[in-house]
Amino acid sequence: MNPSNNTALSVNLNKIALIRNSRPGNYPNVVSHGEVCIKAGADGLTVHPRPDQRHIRPHDVYELSELVKSHAGIEFNIEGNPYAESLGNFPGFIKLVHDARPHQCTLVPDANDQLTSDHGFDLKIAGKRLRPLIHELQDIGVRVSLFMDPDVEQISLAKELGADRIELYTGPYAEAYKHRDENFLTLFQTYLEAAIHAHKIGIGLNAGHDLNLENLAHFRQVPALLEVSIGHALTVDAIAMGLPAAVQAYKKLCTI
Repeated sequence: MNPSNNTALSVNLNKIALIRNSRPGNYPNVVSHGEVCIKAGADGLTVHPRPDQRHIRPHDVYELSELVKSHAGIEFNIEGNPYAESLGNFPGFIKLVHDARPHQCTLVPDANDQLTSDHGFDLKIAGKRLRPLIHELQDIGVRVSLFMDPDVEQISLAKELGADRIELYTGPYAEAYKHRDENFLTLFQTYLEAAIHAHKIGIGLNAGHDLNLENLAHFRQVPALLEVSIGHALTVDAIAMGLPAAVQAYKKLCTI
């Protein structure tokens, strides 16, 4: 199966914020680095604010929202735990989304103490509670994506809930890609089937987590892949390549 013609690249800025937060002050400046990414060809910016503010902080969300508004055609994606409540000057995840009005909100089943996202929603359990939040965000003009494993039954449930898109959790794919044995082929088939099913039932497809310059081109064989969100690997590559060059390298893989 041929790759989709174009996949949008959304650069996740969490790791830039993590470096900044290791020292007092505002260096590196998250907003300035977001602008560098846009000028280098990124189609959007992603942030994942958490209540402990270990990387992205509320003021980053507001300032990046204004930055994106000044660049026509660039999208802002806020991802995170929809049930994260206010803590200190963290206003709560849904409140942040209401304030910033991003183009897209990716809801993720993260616990507040979780190091990183490592699984998709089980909508048989979470669906009833998620449904009103999905509609609440759509009512203010925000496209809603759900972080999901490559499970066709769960993807069907996402469609039934009214989600606009899903974001396939690609952590297992990235780990298996290192070996590329028979197990990898079997696993990748589940991603292909999930993507085909999503396209068939009319729900948009995004993907993210541990995608990098080695495994992204192969993953783009899944059909109708609208967007990838990449942060950790891109930031690491930027150390050696420079940020503009790293963004351009990922962008090239999204357009060939």
